[in-house]
Amino acid sequence: MAASVLFDAPGPRARARNNILAVVTVLVVAGIIAFIVMQLAQQGQFDAQKWKIFSYPLVQQSFADATLTTLKAFALAAVLSLALGFLLALGRLSEHGWLRAPVTWIVELFRAVPLLILMMLFYYGLPTVGIKMTPFVAVVVGLTLYNGSVLSEVFRAGVNSLPKGQAEAAYAIGLRKGQVMTSILLPQAVKVMLPAIIAQLVVILKDTALGFIITYTELLYYVKYLGSQVDFDSPIIPAAIVGAVIYIGMCLILSGIAKFAEHRINRSPKVAKAKKTFEEATEGVLPTGA
Repeated sequence: MAASVLFDAPGPRARARNNILAVVTVLVVAGIIAFIVMQLAQQGQFDAQKWKIFSYPLVQQSFADATLTTLKAFALAAVLSLALGFLLALGRLSEHGWLRAPVTWIVELFRAVPLLILMMLFYYGLPTVGIKMTPFVAVVVGLTLYNGSVLSEVFRAGVNSLPKGQAEAAYAIGLRKGQVMTSILLPQAVKVMLPAIIAQLVVILKDTALGFIITYTELLYYVKYLGSQVDFDSPIIPAAIVGAVIYIGMCLILSGIAKFAEHRINRSPKVAKAKKTFEEATEGVLPTGA
């Protein structure tokens, strides 16, 4: 069957119009940025007095420590979120209603509750019933429950996006459900899920900043503390700029790692093997085009 045409290729006029719109957009964005920079400069936010604090080795070391604290919470929450998301996805994909129903309720519950409320509930609420958590544990648990629920939907959608004939053919040749999931479906679904997974990991990294509300000494907490130093003319804007640059750098590094992982997955022999297994499984089992 011939591939359907989703849209017409732009003609000369359309290309010229698109180029003009692109240039105008760039100019508008550049103008807004220039206006903001000028306003900050007029308010003295780039004065040496406000930036002098960053020349102290202790401040530089504190920024490094706060960044490391942020990365520590992100790394643990990312691993636990992926594991929880995988388990919840298996529950939602289960054929047993007694398992699928409660897992669905759990996923919908933690997706609906704002992450900040989860963190505050764990840190401020649980001590009232005798359960105490450190800020680090409260941040990681909150991030894990919320993002694990979101990732479970990513995993489920990725598996469901594959042709149903793959699983049916695998079952027909005697493979168990666990083998079908790990050997055939997941290796191919990873390619579909990877962009969404990476996007959610970036969200986890940025959401660690919510920990400052419950006194977790991550990067934003230190930015707020540094910006309140009256002896250095309260450099909240310079501190925020430095913090933003660090966050952007970490996100760019994570995106670079994601692109590298995507390249490796595309060349992975396991994915090729999964496709070959599917082809062998469907041979003589399913009708053509299934």
